[in-house]
Amino acid sequence: MAQITNVAAKNKTPRKKFRLSYEAKDWIAGYLFILPVMIFFIGFIVIPMARGIYVSFFDYSLRNFEFIGLDNYIHLFGDEIFLKGVRNTLFIVIGSVPIVVLFALFVSVNIYKKAAAVRSFFRGVFYLPAICSVVSVTVVWGFIYEPNYGVLNYLLSAVGTEKISWLADARFALPAVMAVLITTAVGQPIILYVAALGNVPVSYIEAAEIDGATNWEVFQNITWPMLMPTSLYIIIITTINSFQCFSLIQLLTSGGPAYNTSTIMYQVYERAFTLNQYGLSSAMGVILAIIIMIISIIQYKFFGSDIEY
Repeated sequence: MAQITNVAAKNKTPRKKFRLSYEAKDWIAGYLFILPVMIFFIGFIVIPMARGIYVSFFDYSLRNFEFIGLDNYIHLFGDEIFLKGVRNTLFIVIGSVPIVVLFALFVSVNIYKKAAAVRSFFRGVFYLPAICSVVSVTVVWGFIYEPNYGVLNYLLSAVGTEKISWLADARFALPAVMAVLITTAVGQPIILYVAALGNVPVSYIEAAEIDGATNWEVFQNITWPMLMPTSLYIIIITTINSFQCFSLIQLLTSGGPAYNTSTIMYQVYERAFTLNQYGLSSAMGVILAIIIMIISIIQYKFFGSDIEY
């Protein structure tokens, strides 16, 4: 009997243990690490975006929720106030993005070869407005633009020029807001450009200088092509932030005078939380997202073609 038991035990197939491969373990570990971010992204970005698109097809207010199809979009393309907001938004983007990128590049190139303390000082000075609260920044600029006792009008009166109502005059209100936006937007690009300049191989520059290349030729043929990935990122991010300009306008002008500083983002807020027109507000948000997506794709195709991967 014992012999039969031993033979049966030998013939019994051993049970295989289930073990994950190293690739599967890495895959699972990676997804576990990004799980908190994915939950946040889906819960606070994807679902609200889908909800916004859904609501844009309804006449949605505090007392009504009725499906109206594309009527909100049709109404907006005939709404002069909304179209004025589109024009103001495009003016801000077209006017501020090139200035921010070129100014940041100019400052970065000029401070990069300075001593480390000098670089740190200038980076801190330009980045300070970006980390300050929007309210504190607008309060300071509000004093600067104050029509009677503001610093800017004081300087103008000192040279014999009449005082200007910077935020109440339709001719100057939007450029005044753009000036504030530019000062708060140049900090991060300067930090990124200074860091990117450190990745440009010194041997390339030295070889070009030995061959007799001027500073401009070195920048045009070596430095700028090496900075293209950083430039692409800065251009796209600055464009998106300019399209989403809201806090400065709300605190400085509230869209006035006569909607001359009103942007799409400000009108999204105004239609939803002042007029309770949630359907129209959602439709504005969808249109803004589509405009940003189209322009970002164009920028990527135009500037990304010169990037070597």
